[in-house]
Amino acid sequence: MVTAKVWKLAKRPDGVPKREDFVCVEEELVCGDGDAITEAEFWSVDPYMRYKVRQIPLNSTVVGTQVARVIVSKNPDWPVGTYVVSPSGWRSHTRLTAKDFNADNFFQKPMKLPEMGDLPKSLGLGILGMPGNTAYFGLLDICQPKAGETVLINAAAGAVGSAVIQIAKIKGCKVIAFSGSDEKVAWTKALGADHAFNYKTTNIGEALSQAAPEKINCFFENVGGQFTAEALPHMAERGRMAICGVISEYNDNNKDIGVVSMSSPLNQATVLWKELRVEGFIVTRWFDRWMEGIGQLKQWIIEGKLKYKETTVKGFDKMPEAFIGLFHGDNIGKAIVAV
Repeated sequence: MVTAKVWKLAKRPDGVPKREDFVCVEEELVCGDGDAITEAEFWSVDPYMRYKVRQIPLNSTVVGTQVARVIVSKNPDWPVGTYVVSPSGWRSHTRLTAKDFNADNFFQKPMKLPEMGDLPKSLGLGILGMPGNTAYFGLLDICQPKAGETVLINAAAGAVGSAVIQIAKIKGCKVIAFSGSDEKVAWTKALGADHAFNYKTTNIGEALSQAAPEKINCFFENVGGQFTAEALPHMAERGRMAICGVISEYNDNNKDIGVVSMSSPLNQATVLWKELRVEGFIVTRWFDRWMEGIGQLKQWIIEGKLKYKETTVKGFDKMPEAFIGLFHGDNIGKAIVAV
């Protein structure tokens, strides 16, 4: 029998989440035939979780992905010592069953951690995991950038945005990056951004007029809201816009994601007359090509073409603080909680 600590949703957050919205409890786990019990070593905190806590039932485990090691097993395919990337949420220990291993739904299915060599295992939650593949497939399959084109990225110092900068540069593009602090601006410049701005202290429209007089061909969108409204007029004809996230709206409980309001920043007239292609996406679309993306990203890291950064909070007891910190801009690169 293994004792697990589990963070559960105590009450529905109002605006930016608070620590008292979550409660930590204990559960006893028993390994049955065909099961494996894992012990987490790293947990991911991501902006999408804010939307998820508007949906999951109260008193349920907070959603999320973790890198964990099998410590008890009655399943020969998952022996003790195996490292797993698992959507088990904010749990210290998890019982994985045959139902979990055979799940059709990507969000419920554990996967064996790819061979990392000398790289940190935590990268399975970042550049060599969901954020890395989000950048890889979102930019290359949806935006389809061509050498010499101009790519705009917001939330550019985050786990996804920082990867998009570098992939765009690998493909020979000019990159314009926006992030929320001077430290983050410096990081995006170090990654190769041709122009980098602090959106909190810069007029977005004026900055884009100066940095992209030739207009923007590809817009990798993580923010939404006012940023989109100011950036859209600077798109080139037949530009492509990949919508990965809308972090500016996640804490607004008065907005239903998926319902377009009359004040939507996505001006339809601009989309029409510029003949823009606008496409939202969830990275699970590429589940059947998952290892293609991971393999290429890993190769670029080995070749020195792709850098990464992690902001690590130590201690499972700090899960709420690490999550809340996302909405205060505390992280550069991937936000991770380590055991």
